[in-house]
Amino acid sequence: MTEVSPELHERLDREWLELLNEIRVLLPGVQVLFAFLLAVPFAIGFEDVTELQRDLYAVSLMGALASILCLVAPTTHHRIRWRKRDKEFMLHVANRSVIAGSAFLALSMSAAIFLVGDYLYSLWIAVLATGIAAVAFTLLWFGLPLARRIADDDR
Repeated sequence: MTEVSPELHERLDREWLELLNEIRVLLPGVQVLFAFLLAVPFAIGFEDVTELQRDLYAVSLMGALASILCLVAPTTHHRIRWRKRDKEFMLHVANRSVIAGSAFLALSMSAAIFLVGDYLYSLWIAVLATGIAAVAFTLLWFGLPLARRIADDDR
């Protein structure tokens, strides 16, 4: 491990706190979704779902699980590497982990929208609602910040 300057140390601490605050925003929502999805198979009427709906349920459940795994990983990593002067590496790994966790959350929520839309209304309403949700996730969560990043890199 190399020693870091006090300025870099302060910046890394600030960036780590920002990241943890972002995780605090995402994690409760995905945990509630995951808990709901765990209860769904035990609900009356679940035995009546189609094979497609059952498959989408599984996609949604596994997406929520993957999201939780990715969003909790940075804090566990931090605890294991505590006081090892490895914060810059941890930030790079945690950043990727949170982005992956957000992508899995978008997948899980999109699959859940499809499942509910198909179960309550029709296949076409489910497709439309899921398409709108997927486009919104893609543009707002990933497209807009990536476009801004590319524009910044071009300057």
